[in-house]
Amino acid sequence: MSNVPSPAPLNASALTPEGMLSGMRANIRSRKVFDGLFGVVAILALLVSILALVGLFVNLALQGSERIRPEFFLSFPSRNPFEAGILSAWVGSLVVMFVTALVGIPLGIAAGLYLEEYAPKNTVTNFIEINIMNLAGVPSIVYGLMALGLFVYKFQFGQSVLSAGLTLALLTLPIVITATREAIRTIPNAMREAAYALGATRWEVTSHHVLPYSMGGILTGTVIALSRAIGETAPLITIGALTFIAFLPTPPVSTEAPYLSFQWIWDAFTVLPIQMFNWVSRPQEEFQKNAAAAGVILMFMTLAMNGVAIWLRARYRSRVKW
Repeated sequence: MSNVPSPAPLNASALTPEGMLSGMRANIRSRKVFDGLFGVVAILALLVSILALVGLFVNLALQGSERIRPEFFLSFPSRNPFEAGILSAWVGSLVVMFVTALVGIPLGIAAGLYLEEYAPKNTVTNFIEINIMNLAGVPSIVYGLMALGLFVYKFQFGQSVLSAGLTLALLTLPIVITATREAIRTIPNAMREAAYALGATRWEVTSHHVLPYSMGGILTGTVIALSRAIGETAPLITIGALTFIAFLPTPPVSTEAPYLSFQWIWDAFTVLPIQMFNWVSRPQEEFQKNAAAAGVILMFMTLAMNGVAIWLRARYRSRVKW
């Protein structure tokens, strides 16, 4: 005879409505327990991240607080640590980020909008989407090497603000495209169909409905991209950013016709992360304090950018009615 055990008899009470309801309640309780545990782990991870950031900020503030004075913002770098400042560095950071935003944000939003609303779903667009996602994870030094060969040598832009802005624009482009697409996907199709039913064209649907409702998410992704770009050092060193510079870019406004000058995009530059790198490499303790003070200012600039994004997002959401 076979030794295979006979199946266990079915519990008749489990098949009754009361038994099924009891099993459902037990399943819901177990899922709530797991949900609660996951929430606790997520909160702990968030607290650890916040504490690490606060600890880093406090350490930098304590180390460099005595350097954060008006003279520090209005002085050029110097071999004397007590006279050294970040005037050329913070002006260079603002100028480079202006070029980055001017080039990267419109291109990124337009590319994301085209891929999500206009491009046909075929092998070519799938290939483009895969490469965009891969480019978001490429190390920044690779962008610097590409920019060195393309912008500096091929296009003869030289070691200029324009080369730096275009390099960081390429660095941020995949992030802006991905954020734009994800924000557009949150818009329900019913809104598009209602607009089409009223006779709107595709551009009218996109410009009057899709973009305004998705602008909050697009701005958030844009600021994340710019926050990454403002702290980059490797690609800018690769294309020839100066570590010591005692002059400012050419003013964009002049007293002579045509009163606007674009010479500043061809000038040499430096940025705050590179100035910090220069000071950290010095053995004197006073230069370390200067680097800490520059780090605090860089963090304030990043937080200010995030604050502006939050304000713009809240403003767009208050103006747009669902």
